[in-house]
Amino acid sequence: MENQEFQEHPITEAKTFFQSATAKMIMVGLLTLFLLIPLFFVQDLISERSQRKSEVVKEISNLWGSDVAFYGPILRVPYNTYENLNVIDQKTGTATLQRRATTNYAYFFPNELANISKVKKNESLKRGLFNPVVFTADMNFKGNFSTPNFAKLNIPEESIQWDKAAIIVKTTNLKSIKSELKIQLNNEKLTFEPQPDDKSNYSVLATNIFNYKVLATNNQINFNFGITYNGSNSINFIPIGKVTNVAIDSDWESPSFEGSFAANDTTKIINKEGFHVDWKVLDINRTFSQQYANVLPNLDDYLFGVKLIDTVDEYQQNERVSKYGFLVIGLTFLIFFLIQSISKINIHIFQYSMIGIALIMFYTLLISITEHSSFSLAYAISGIAVVVMITLYSISILKNRKFPMFIATSLSVLYTFIYVIIQMEDYALLVGSIGLFFILGAVMYFSRKIDWGK
Repeated sequence: MENQEFQEHPITEAKTFFQSATAKMIMVGLLTLFLLIPLFFVQDLISERSQRKSEVVKEISNLWGSDVAFYGPILRVPYNTYENLNVIDQKTGTATLQRRATTNYAYFFPNELANISKVKKNESLKRGLFNPVVFTADMNFKGNFSTPNFAKLNIPEESIQWDKAAIIVKTTNLKSIKSELKIQLNNEKLTFEPQPDDKSNYSVLATNIFNYKVLATNNQINFNFGITYNGSNSINFIPIGKVTNVAIDSDWESPSFEGSFAANDTTKIINKEGFHVDWKVLDINRTFSQQYANVLPNLDDYLFGVKLIDTVDEYQQNERVSKYGFLVIGLTFLIFFLIQSISKINIHIFQYSMIGIALIMFYTLLISITEHSSFSLAYAISGIAVVVMITLYSISILKNRKFPMFIATSLSVLYTFIYVIIQMEDYALLVGSIGLFFILGAVMYFSRKIDWGK
């Protein structure tokens, strides 16, 4: 009788805290936070590879040629200033008045200055995995100088040395000039020669001297010359002409126009074949004079031009993807936890760990494959590899195919969503916010019938 009563009322074993849903949620949450450690290592790896790329690009740019900035041409005319000095004879003690002459220089900017530049990218300098932004630029200048106005500088006519005039230009990247440097002044051709360093960012080139009054025709000197540069990253000009016109044509498809003056929007063309752009700057558009005495001013604040950029920086894209790592791991674990709660299938914390490590492997695969192919192809290969691996592993631990197919679909949608976001610039935040809103809604929908009290 007692045995019968015992069988009718069996004793049920109470679940411990560690077997409860709350404890499992805590362990999965702690594992998610723990997996941030290798994710940080992945981000450090991306930074390290990016820094290595910068070092290689800098090394190649220094050998090939750096940024190009051009300041000139400028007419330089010497003049004398005089100073009266009392000179005392040491033997007799008598003082005599002597007049000492000092040679200074006056500088005059062109009346008209026009430049036409052809910029061709060079892809032959690829070193290992890295292809720097380098180019060859053929630059042609023409224009004219009107009669120098020494009156504005308070220099008398008798002090001017017209027979010792010269044309100078100031430019960066002097070592990478690849053409003969000659300038046509009316009917005479003169050669540029390097001058002593003036302790600025620019190197100075000057022609041999000439007689301005003999060479000038109708009080004007027309000039025409060309320079070929090997350069990298950017080309910039200082608009020293009373009227300055600059036009650049290039086969580079991703320019960034920079500086103090906007390019002409009506003539600007940018497409896959390259770009055309031009500027017109008048003397009333900037606040410096056309003539200076003794010292040339620093006019870098008035630089304008084009920067040739690499819009597809694979390391920057990898870095952006890695920032979504916490979201991917968290949502994947959440999917598995919901499946576990709905189906009553027990998933061990070790199995969660294997899934998390597989998700981390996505980023290392992405970095390594990107360095040898395009980012899009690397993303597709890495994503497919990880989704297939987790799906096959899910089949073994969930003992069916319905839930693993749902996991594969969810991961595919998640990776596609992240790829779409990082390709966007203006709408990334908007699309990301909307996507997360729908993800939250889906989680709320699938978890609505789970009894969290058991």
